[in-house]
Amino acid sequence: MSYLDLISNKKRKREERVFRFKIFGENGYPVEFDGSFEQNIKKLLELAHFEGNICRRMPSWSFKLEVIRQPTFHILLFVVEEPIEASLEHHCKHCKYVGWGQNMICNRKYHFVLTSKDMEAAFLDCQDEATSTKDNFNLVQLQGHIMHGVFHSNGFGHLLCVNGMEAGSTLAGWQVMEFWDRLCKGLRARKVSLNDISQKRSMELRLLYGVAFSEPWFGRWGYKFGRGSFGVTQPMHQKAIETIQGMPLCILVHYLGNSNHHIPVIFSRYQTLSDHSLVTLGDLFRFMLDLKTHLPDENCIDSYNVEPTCRWSPKRVEMATRVIVEALKRAEFRWVSRQDVRDAARAYIGDTGLLDFVLKSLGNHVVGNYLVRRCLNPVTKVLEYCLEDVSNVYPEQLGLVINNSKMKGRYKMARPQLMKDMLYLYKCILKDQKPTLNQGILNAMPAAARIILDSKYLVKEYNGELPWKIHHNGHEEAGKMTLYCTVVLRNKQEGNEVMRKAMPPFECITLKNKTTFNELKLEVERKFRELYWGLRSFNVESIMNLNVKGTDLVFELVEVGQKIVFEGSNTEIGMINELIYECRVNNRVIDCGCGAEEDDGERMLSCDICEVWQHSRCVGIPNNQEMPPIFICSRCEKEIMIHLPSIP
Repeated sequence: MSYLDLISNKKRKREERVFRFKIFGENGYPVEFDGSFEQNIKKLLELAHFEGNICRRMPSWSFKLEVIRQPTFHILLFVVEEPIEASLEHHCKHCKYVGWGQNMICNRKYHFVLTSKDMEAAFLDCQDEATSTKDNFNLVQLQGHIMHGVFHSNGFGHLLCVNGMEAGSTLAGWQVMEFWDRLCKGLRARKVSLNDISQKRSMELRLLYGVAFSEPWFGRWGYKFGRGSFGVTQPMHQKAIETIQGMPLCILVHYLGNSNHHIPVIFSRYQTLSDHSLVTLGDLFRFMLDLKTHLPDENCIDSYNVEPTCRWSPKRVEMATRVIVEALKRAEFRWVSRQDVRDAARAYIGDTGLLDFVLKSLGNHVVGNYLVRRCLNPVTKVLEYCLEDVSNVYPEQLGLVINNSKMKGRYKMARPQLMKDMLYLYKCILKDQKPTLNQGILNAMPAAARIILDSKYLVKEYNGELPWKIHHNGHEEAGKMTLYCTVVLRNKQEGNEVMRKAMPPFECITLKNKTTFNELKLEVERKFRELYWGLRSFNVESIMNLNVKGTDLVFELVEVGQKIVFEGSNTEIGMINELIYECRVNNRVIDCGCGAEEDDGERMLSCDICEVWQHSRCVGIPNNQEMPPIFICSRCEKEIMIHLPSIP
């Protein structure tokens, strides 16, 4: 039984439905995602187990997800709805930092959390505590989750954390990302951002994978450069990658080889292993990362040994093992069911108990030149076995002879050695800015690496401006039509001047064929009031791109899928329109030497004279150093020196 199951038997009030982790979020599982983002969320939560208002009295639900059936391994996915009234901070700093500050504040957020074992225990313990404990418990503010993502109700979202096995998770990072990507696609999110601070053995993956593959580790799921810190732009980021990628290895050996003898040795080692010439640094890191995926994980494969407590003699176990392996060899490396293997072996071994013992013990163990693979068929739910030839992995251990020097060197390579070499090159060439790197053509390397590291905000566009494609025929046959609608909020200024604010994204509005424009206006008001905090009192006053009467039928004057923009204003007294956007009213003047003019989430300080904000790093204050009690920028210092009277 899994850790979660042991707790659940004591804590959970009733049996829950179990969902498959590997396909959760795909269209049709567990529901058909055929509406807007908000509609899809509501549809999904109808199947969840309602947990009550335990996260600071915010509605919460959970899904029990089956990761592995045999042995049983489950994990909990929590969904927490955060209404604007329950938010400690109305404005979203993640929207602000990634450049979505002009988005309107939504009425709701939805947190999706895959919890760690410790978080699960704390959550379940809270259910039995007093009401005061429940009021203070807030799952979404805790750290250490396997995954935490948040969606605004308009479909914009942020992936806040992913913790793989190196961080103590029970899931690999790629498994978590596959799950998150399925959720975003299924729910029909618009755009999703993340702050890429992922590392592998102290190596920043955005730098390592950027040099090797021209994209970050998250790029395999479609995440791309969104916004850079310290004034970094997308062209600067691309140029920095090309600079390091194209660095010739011969140049590096020329400048670094005399003072560091390890670097030429490592270069030579992987050039010997490669089937093609490794010319640049990008070639080398790409080959090393590709090679890593083909090397075995030594901790996962063991040589087959007889258990000391076995009631059969080693000779009999060895004979049964040999018979089973020969039966699998006759299958020509195809997957064979356990029953078929057992039946084939019974022609030579009559003791079925011995065969069952050996079949149970053989899974994922090396026997001679072969690895015996065992897994559960996901369709038939039957155990299957297959042989994999590993004579090319550990040739010395298996007593084999390989004449090809490249093949021989590759098979001697182990993953720990490769990771050690990669870390060494990363520190010496990419990360540590030593004086030797400031010579000749190497001058640009440290600055280029810094630019890549400062490009942390990544974005993936799932559906963008339009939430989903409209199938014209389907709606017409059903007696309905669908339009894309949005609104423009305007402020009436003195002197009859009208100031229009940025529009929210288009929303899909489905109407009956006999709907009038007056009814359409009411539906648009209802839709946008429900979505956005700053539009709760919004009234439509006109249609910007159509000249129609309120009693006109919509379907007679517009086409299915047409975009319509409605203009109006808020009627609520005291509503300050500048406060309804994620960027909030910000009177701070940012003018940093790096070129930044907006808050990018990096540490800043202001001049005590002109009150202009700059990055602390850009004025020479490292992040590990405390801020000075008084700071005067260089411009004000010059002004002071100019106007300061000379002292005799």
